[in-house]
Amino acid sequence: MAMKLFGTDGVRGEAGSYLTPMLAMRLAMAAGIYFKAHSTTNKILIGKDTRKSGYMIENAIVSGLTAIGYDVIQIGPMPTPAVAFITENMRCDAGIMISASHNAFEDNGIKFFDAHGNKFSQEVEAHIEAIYADNAQIDAALVTGKAMGAAKRIDDVIGRYIVQLKSSFPKHLTLHGLRIILDTANGAAYKVAPTILEELGAEVITIHNRPNGYNINDECGALHTKELQEKVRELRADIGIALDGDADRLVVVDEQGEVVDGDQLMGALAHHLKTQNRLKGDAMVATVMSNMGLQEYLGRHDIQLYRSDVGDKNVLEVMMEKKINFGGEQSGHIIMHDYAKTGDGLAAALQTLALLLTHKGKASKLLRPFALYPQKLVNIKVSHKPPLGSIEGLASMLSEIEKLGMRHLIRYSGTENKLRLLLEGKDGKLLESTMQRLEAFCTKALA
Repeated sequence: MAMKLFGTDGVRGEAGSYLTPMLAMRLAMAAGIYFKAHSTTNKILIGKDTRKSGYMIENAIVSGLTAIGYDVIQIGPMPTPAVAFITENMRCDAGIMISASHNAFEDNGIKFFDAHGNKFSQEVEAHIEAIYADNAQIDAALVTGKAMGAAKRIDDVIGRYIVQLKSSFPKHLTLHGLRIILDTANGAAYKVAPTILEELGAEVITIHNRPNGYNINDECGALHTKELQEKVRELRADIGIALDGDADRLVVVDEQGEVVDGDQLMGALAHHLKTQNRLKGDAMVATVMSNMGLQEYLGRHDIQLYRSDVGDKNVLEVMMEKKINFGGEQSGHIIMHDYAKTGDGLAAALQTLALLLTHKGKASKLLRPFALYPQKLVNIKVSHKPPLGSIEGLASMLSEIEKLGMRHLIRYSGTENKLRLLLEGKDGKLLESTMQRLEAFCTKALA
């Protein structure tokens, strides 16, 4: 029964068809068996976002863990980074987050954190998949009588996360006088995000903070900012902040109602951290998707850019390896490692607000410190995913693109049946025509 369960970010799929209660329960057992070998407290924490399917999956996971003797703490709707933080803070053996992040409500997912709040390595994931496939091991782990685990729901742990995040905001600053429009995507941060910003003194107008199980990420949040942009202009706010369904990514809208590009935001934050002597190693990590404009800007300020593969887990890996405390993805996963173990939309938002207050300026100027090179990104639907190296003629086409002075990146999506094409260069027209050729080539090759 060997199967590949883990994708780029945990186990994810349509709830009820792929992600069934049976899969969730068995996966929980397999993970629990793995944790048992490293257990110190015999407690596992579970949080979730606001999807209706979260009830089904949470109960299946609780059932699987208690069946093999684990005690479970259920903390209800909570941002992914909060689950990572509280897992370590409450001395649990592990933490589990039930969320499909920015996906539509029909999907759901299961992500794991170790006792230190870190995401799993691929080796650990492979180990858990092997246990999942081993009937004898699963059967042997079932317990009876007094060995059975218990589950309890705790509602007040949100306070621990609020205190942690507020302490990440510089003590000498206040958000007093700032008007912020906040879009919580009808997701996991619908309570915690407005609370933190209000307690720090901001005037907060929150939109999309009434989850009903179906409206998470629905035309709102980090992926759909139209309404947020309109509200910022209409109410003359200083800034707009959009989170996604599990609040691990941030998209910022400036006071003119324009979305700030993720690379520009990261560049501004890296430079700000450097001026505060808080940028370890005078370096940051971004992914292979990040713009050449970011690289040039950082270079001008003697900040080194390391690039990782796509996925915040990969960003974090390079950060740990190079002992760096700042990194992120263009899409809005920004990792402030001094304050959070994983991408944390709220932690990044607080540092962005601190930047605006410290340098006393408008978001439209301060958060766009350099111009971006033109980039073109195209997704092609594919029915199969042969290794890119095996596609005849692709290599010579790519070397031709490099000779034209362009950067290219071609990869399959980790979560969908798509091939992603990215081209970047100084000449927009040339970029356009080259992309048309590349797209036609790949569509034909993968037909």
